[in-house]
Amino acid sequence: MHNLDSDSEDELPPGWEEKSTEDGNVYFVNSCNKKTQWTHPRTGCKKVIPKDLPFGWSKTVDESGKTLYVNQETGNKTYVDPRLAFSKEEKKHVNDFRQRFDGSTTAFQVLHGVDLSGKYAVITGCNAGIGYETAKSLARHGCNILFANRNLEATQKAIEDIVKETNVSEENLKSIQLDLSSLKSVKKCALAVKTVFSDHIDMLILNAGVFGLPYEETEDQLDRTFQVNHLSHMYFAMLLEPLLRKGSRVIFVSSESHRTASLKNVFVKQNLAHPKESYSAMTAYGNSKLYNIITAKMLSEEWKQKGIAVNSLHPGNMVSTNLPKSWWLYQVLFFIVRPFTKSLQQAAATTVYVATASELEGVTGLYFNNCFYCEESTLARDRDISHEVFSISLKMIQERMGTEYIEGFVQKYCTVKKNSD
Repeated sequence: MHNLDSDSEDELPPGWEEKSTEDGNVYFVNSCNKKTQWTHPRTGCKKVIPKDLPFGWSKTVDESGKTLYVNQETGNKTYVDPRLAFSKEEKKHVNDFRQRFDGSTTAFQVLHGVDLSGKYAVITGCNAGIGYETAKSLARHGCNILFANRNLEATQKAIEDIVKETNVSEENLKSIQLDLSSLKSVKKCALAVKTVFSDHIDMLILNAGVFGLPYEETEDQLDRTFQVNHLSHMYFAMLLEPLLRKGSRVIFVSSESHRTASLKNVFVKQNLAHPKESYSAMTAYGNSKLYNIITAKMLSEEWKQKGIAVNSLHPGNMVSTNLPKSWWLYQVLFFIVRPFTKSLQQAAATTVYVATASELEGVTGLYFNNCFYCEESTLARDRDISHEVFSISLKMIQERMGTEYIEGFVQKYCTVKKNSD
């Protein structure tokens, strides 16, 4: 695993320089023997840079005819091509990316040198905990964020705290009400998002979740854990599809608890919500997190041709958040293990990485843990199970909300085909 305290693999060995060509290629020069090569002397990979200069930069020549770059805002001049700051490895395949971070990485480290100005993100469940740290980290780097939460008073407090901690403009941080225990609220919120971000969304981060709840039915007559963690997020993502474009990223925050899921009788009953008579808080949570991963995979296939990336992830084990507040026993357990778990900044790192890392451009349908790809459970990889879970979820939404805005999904996955005579 990559040691963050040591020199990065991207760092050039002593005596080497990185230079650029006009058409956006990178080459490397050894100042000792004047040797040049196209591949990085440490990683062995080729690198490319944007063909255009970054915003605010222009190119000229000095008195000797040497190329000189000028920052129009500051007037600073340099002989180093500013495009090199945005260089990235040339991929032979979209999933060719190597591990740069590990479980100790913080969101701050992931975003080092990243500029998110002009980017737009919608985040659910970001009043506190991992969602708050995610929002704060993205905001610090210039991202415009829409906080989609149930408690707007707590949301405003979160926004004010972020402004104080980061000195970002409050104009870049907006709130909108979203009650995930109500499909009507989900639909209302999605329609309202379209008025706030009328053009597009760069990042849709589905972070909200509940854990350890006793059995409780929502207004839609569904187990609350199932609806809040899975069904409402799936519905929300589909409703926001018109705002997603090529390069947009959708992130489902799942959990390693998906490996504890049990699908006994769910296909027989055609009902994914946990029944009251055999309710288990842990199983209900594990199942909902399995459904997160499955939904991400199914939507990744649906939206791949549009260039929309959909991935899922695990933020960290037993992280100190508000998640276990529903039962005192969980609170005690979390308190005991707290010294051995991730900080909130570390827990937010994987979400921030999947949402922003340049090497993940075009990467879709994967599950991440500790800022790198991780293999899901056998159930999550089963295509037949995934199709069934997605289909039943759609039917459950259709029964309660009709097919408006999701007609295409319903026609494809829920239409019963009659056998020809």
